[in-house]
Formats: sequence, C-alpha cells, structure tokens
Amino acid sequence: MAFNNKSKKTNSPSHFNFCITLFSISFFIIPTFFLLNNSTSNSKCTNLTKTFSGDLRSAEFSWNSLSFSQHGNPSPVILKIAVFSRKWPMGTVPGGMERHAHTLYTALARRGHQVHVFTSPSEDKTTTTTSISSKGSPSSPYIHFHEGEPGKWRYNKAFELFLEENQRDQPFDVVHSESVALPHWLAKDLPNLVVSWHGIALESLQSSIFQDLARLPDEPRSQDFEKGLQGVVPKVLNEIRFFNKYSHHVAISDSCGEMLRDVYQIPSRRVHVILNGVDEEDFREDAELGKEFRTKIGIPSNASLVFGVAGRLVKDKGHPLLHEAFSRLITKYTNVYLIVAGSGPWENRYKDIGNQVLVLGSMNPSMLRAFYNAIDIFVNPTLRPQGLDLTLMEAMMIGKPLLASRFPSIKGSILVDDEFGYMFSPNVDSLLEELEQVVKDGKERLERRGNACREYANSMFTAKKMALAYERLFLCIKRDTFCTYP
Repeated sequence: MAFNNKSKKTNSPSHFNFCITLFSISFFIIPTFFLLNNSTSNSKCTNLTKTFSGDLRSAEFSWNSLSFSQHGNPSPVILKIAVFSRKWPMGTVPGGMERHAHTLYTALARRGHQVHVFTSPSEDKTTTTTSISSKGSPSSPYIHFHEGEPGKWRYNKAFELFLEENQRDQPFDVVHSESVALPHWLAKDLPNLVVSWHGIALESLQSSIFQDLARLPDEPRSQDFEKGLQGVVPKVLNEIRFFNKYSHHVAISDSCGEMLRDVYQIPSRRVHVILNGVDEEDFREDAELGKEFRTKIGIPSNASLVFGVAGRLVKDKGHPLLHEAFSRLITKYTNVYLIVAGSGPWENRYKDIGNQVLVLGSMNPSMLRAFYNAIDIFVNPTLRPQGLDLTLMEAMMIGKPLLASRFPSIKGSILVDDEFGYMFSPNVDSLLEELEQVVKDGKERLERRGNACREYANSMFTAKKMALAYERLFLCIKRDTFCTYP
C-alpha cells in the first residue's frame, strides 16, 4: 500500500497533463519539423523557377516567381473586392499585417479595382466613421469602419456593412479575409472567399518550444509555458477541423503552404503561395541618406561594421538572444555597432549594453528607409516561425544582406541562396558564431551579398509582383479561364 500511495503523489494532475502535452508534441510536431525541413530544399528550387504552364491551381510554388503581365497593362476585368482586416493603418507606426494590407490593396485599387475594406474604428479622430475614400477617388480603397470602440474588431458589425454593400450596385467578385478576421462559420457560405494566413497555431506551438529552449541556464521557466502548451494543442486540432471551411487559402511562405497541404489536409488546388511584397518606391537604395543618418545618430565615421535590427523588442522576436550574443561580441570587437529600431520591454536592456548600441525607438516607413541605408547587415533573430517579417524583404530591397533564424519559412522563401546572407540556429552560441563570421567577412563581402539580395528582391518581393499575383488569383476565382497560365 505504501508503494501505491507514493505513486499517486508523484502523478499529480498537472504533471500528467504536461506529460500528455509533451507526448502530443513528440507525436505531432516533431514529424512536422522533418516534413518542413525536407520540403524546404524543394522550395529553394521552385522559388527560382520562371517557366510553368498549366492550371495555376496546381502550382505548389510561389506565384511571385511567375510573370503575369506588365504592371502598366490594365486588368482584363475590373473586380469588386471585399476585404476583412482587423485594423487599417492610420497611425504613424502601423504593424506588419496592417502595412501588408495597405500595400496590397492600394496597389490593387491603383490598377482600377474597386476595393472595399471592412475594418475596426480608427483611433485617429480626424477620420470619418464610415469611409475615408470618396466615389471620386477610385485609385484608393474604400474604407468602411464598423461601429464600436476604436481599434476593437467586431466581425459581426463588419459583416453587416459587407452585406449592405454587397447588395448595392453589384455583388462582390471576391472576398478576402486577412487571417481569421472573418470566422469560419460565416466564411463557409462564401464560395468566392480567400483567406491569407499570416500565422497558424501549429507555428505558434513551435514558437513556444523555441522560446523555452532559448532560456538561459539560470532563468526559470515561464509560469504560462505549461498552460500555453496544453491550450495550443487543442487549438491546432480545431484549426485542422475548421480551416477546410474556407474556400481558398493563401500561404505567405512556401513552408506554410506545405503545412496547409500536408498537415492541415487542405486540398492542394485550394492552397496558393503568394509571398508578401513591399513598396519598391519606399525602400530603395540611397547611400547618401544612409551616411547622413549615421552622422545624425552618432555612429563614428571609422566604424568597422554596423548591424541593424527593427521591430517590436519582445522576447518572441528573439531579443534575448541578440542582446546576449552582441554583448559578448563587443568584448572582442570594439568597433562594431548595433542600431535598434523599435520599442518594447527590451529597449532599456539594449541601452544598458553601452555606447556601441543605439536604441532609436519605433520608426515610420520613411525613417526606416534611412535606417536600412545606414546599416551594413540586417539581423532578424526571431523565435517565431509563423508568418514572414516584412523587414527581411525591406532590407533586401535596399540591398542589405541578412542574418536570420534558421526557420523553414525564412530558409524556404527568403534566404533561398547562401549568397543572400547568414543563418543561425535559435540559440546564443549559434548567433554569436555567425555575428563573428560577419565581422570577419567585412564590408566588401557584405556589399556583394547585398547586391545579390537587391536583385532577387526586385524579382520577387515588390508590391507590384504581389498585387499582380493576387489579382490573377481573384480573376481565377471569378472565371476558370483565368486559371490557365500563361
């Protein structure tokens, strides 16, 4: 009896639940890692493929690599497009998804399409509550703010506005939801609906694992870690069950496309890979601007190398790794600098490193252009496999090589060639090793890498390429004849 009692004490409910969660991870997530790692090598080849013919719905590579038309040519059909987006960028420093939506739908509106964006009320009190576009400005999207608290998304209110507009003049040719802005129980009744996935629960689970692995030896495990793991596994299963209710899926990375097809079991013909794009006019090379920016913020003219990082300064963006690795780097190399563009909990910690780190706070797009031009290499230490950071594309567009986490999304869609930069496993030692390699390679080598980055980015990551790919997908949904390429 004593033996049995001891066993019962050891197996507490929380311990049992944690073991079940770990079993789920080993059974479900680890095979996924192998799947994505194996598929990434294929993506590397297909991303660079320019020759294809047949039904576009059968293409499992990025549509950005195809040539649909010259941007100056008009669309064969003018579409009426509905967009559900939780927020629309009205402030000076919008988030990544907001910037993506603004770039895409401004480009489509400029091509003559009638774009209606249904979104949450703006926190900018200078805007109206219904629309910020008039019928006399067809080159801009029509923005419909639903009623309610500024910045708080209410899909039911947005859907009411959509139904009202859908009955006016002509119905919508296509409906687009940015992630789960439109829930599946409404989406299932819309056969012309497309959803773009900027992150899914399975990738979030991977992120939690990497964050825990990145803990320092004396750092306690987060109290929310076990609770989060137990909660996210059912969420993954729920997503697999309801994702199929969406008619068409856009994956913003090659690895996400593989995951939707092979893990989430979405039929291949309903999964389309279209990488994000950035405005090539906003992010262009300007060496003189970079020099002026360096002088303005106090970078010495004889600095041997300048690293740069941008975005929210939070743990899941990998800042604990970069903070520790760069702190070690400057004990050996005293003339290298790090520019930090962003705000968040790690802001003051970066300032504590010393005068070789310059923390500048959040930046609007025009300031970011000066930032990118001022650095020699862009660092992205993210611990989030989900999505695909726009900062990577912006830096490449300006001609800067990358130092980024070795995740399938980045390896398979961005750093598809070793010439584009450096990759590291998401831990301090691996990052430090690559930081030292960058310093050893020097500026001239980085400039050559940057030139290769610019050339590739202009062929894959422009707003024009993204807009034309989405336009062709929307035309394909409206009429089957547009599904045949070329």
